[in-house]
Amino acid sequence: MNGTVLDILIYVFDRYMLDEAPEVPEREALARDLESAGFGEANVERALDWLADLAGERNRPALLSADGTDGAESDEESTVMPSLRIYTPQELSRLTVDCRGLLLSLEQVGILSAQQREIVIDRLLALDAEDFDLEQVKWVVLMVLSSQPGQEQACARMEDLVFDEPESAAH
Repeated sequence: MNGTVLDILIYVFDRYMLDEAPEVPEREALARDLESAGFGEANVERALDWLADLAGERNRPALLSADGTDGAESDEESTVMPSLRIYTPQELSRLTVDCRGLLLSLEQVGILSAQQREIVIDRLLALDAEDFDLEQVKWVVLMVLSSQPGQEQACARMEDLVFDEPESAAH
């Protein structure tokens, strides 16, 4: 098995990150574990770089809304206007209508913030895949949410979407 970068990321997430108190080995030990599991060295290194870049996203400055605020509501009277995301030609060529629709719906139901949507898009484009199916996008969303402090509820809602099979598929 060689495995794509996304396959490796899903493997790492499933094996280490879904525990209540994950004990993720240091980079070198994790690389050895992944290579012994059959993943190719080049893709293992790329996956570990991807994870390191994701960890660095915690320091990304907050996006400001049109009124100059960070979009957080200060009281019950204020309302946050939804943002409109204009995709670049490169993003349009790699993110299908279904993928963009999923991101929009996750934002509309409060699972993703505009800031997190941008991180998801960045992390998707950092993968070498030409296009993505909805399950792959869901996994990346779950990885992004799990990497950010205070997102336990959104992460749990996303886990339900990733791991729960639709009833029609179960029959």
